[in-house]
Amino acid sequence: MGTSFAITVVGHDRPGIIAEVTGALADLGGNLEDSSMTLLRGHFAWTLVVTGTDPVVTQERLRPLQDSGLWTTVIPLPESDAAPRSGVSYVLSVHGGDRPGIVAKLTEVVAAAGGNIVDLTTRLAGDLYVLVAEVALPVGADVALLERQISAAATSVGVGATLRPEDTDLL
Repeated sequence: MGTSFAITVVGHDRPGIIAEVTGALADLGGNLEDSSMTLLRGHFAWTLVVTGTDPVVTQERLRPLQDSGLWTTVIPLPESDAAPRSGVSYVLSVHGGDRPGIVAKLTEVVAAAGGNIVDLTTRLAGDLYVLVAEVALPVGADVALLERQISAAATSVGVGATLRPEDTDLL
């Protein structure tokens, strides 16, 4: 299996970034296990979990990307059993006028119920703020109570929110 490490790549978006990074990793014998990439206001942002190569050598191999405006970090990860997440999957959707504290307020309610946010996306479109989160709730969680708490929290920050079971057919 080899050493696991996380790589982040952030910078101004342009064609070819993914090909450059994965090519460098392949040249070093690195295996890309998990990753998530998005564009954030025109900036490329990618996080990867890689095994099979030396993190120090990998950082050195990726350093030339800085010349094209990309910043990379390579961080060793502790051993993990990589056990699948447990619980019941739900989707939390939030939308409304943008203001500070929306994410903090809604995620605080989910955490207090023992929920774990396993994926989160936010977008600002003009004055409209949108949040979509995949939430793993503990088996036996009081979903009706959580829905009421989410509704109250959403109202307190002036947004609308819904919690619904994840439709696994769409994934």
